[in-house]
Amino acid sequence: MSTLQHNARQCAGLFRLGRDVEAAVAMVELFEAAPGLFTGAPGAVQAQFAALLGEMLAAQQRQDWIGLADSLEHELVKLIDQAASR
Repeated sequence: MSTLQHNARQCAGLFRLGRDVEAAVAMVELFEAAPGLFTGAPGAVQAQFAALLGEMLAAQQRQDWIGLADSLEHELVKLIDQAASR
């Protein structure tokens, strides 16, 4: 498991525990590191990342912490794996 995947899972855990302020800070750090990985990824993976990012930001605005945690822990981790295996 990569560092980004580990950080995504940790961030998801913080959201699940209701520690949304800490999780939001961790999410910012995660998203500052993620674009470098997706820059060289195939176009389809880049499009999926952009769509997922929009969904996660919308979940954050709705304060849907569980939905956001699910996206981080499952969908983002899978996309990181796809981008890393290019």
